[in-house]
Amino acid sequence: MNKIVREHYPVENLPADLREGLAEGSTVRVVVEVDGIKTDEPKRRSVKQTLEHLEKLRQGRVPDTDVAEAVSRIRALRDEWED
Repeated sequence: MNKIVREHYPVENLPADLREGLAEGSTVRVVVEVDGIKTDEPKRRSVKQTLEHLEKLRQGRVPDTDVAEAVSRIRALRDEWED
């Protein structure tokens, strides 16, 4: 369980609903606890699992365009606008 504790916290900094019944100018002890929420830790992967995951990502990637193809596309776009 995660917990945050603030000692001598000014009442003026509290939200209005929490200030009710508290004297202005005083300080309070604030405790915030996360309840019922499980924080997920990052998945631990072996080197083999990591390499398999990277290979899967690589296979799904669109191949890079070679220079000749890129130049051809740019020229076609340029020529479109010159007419």
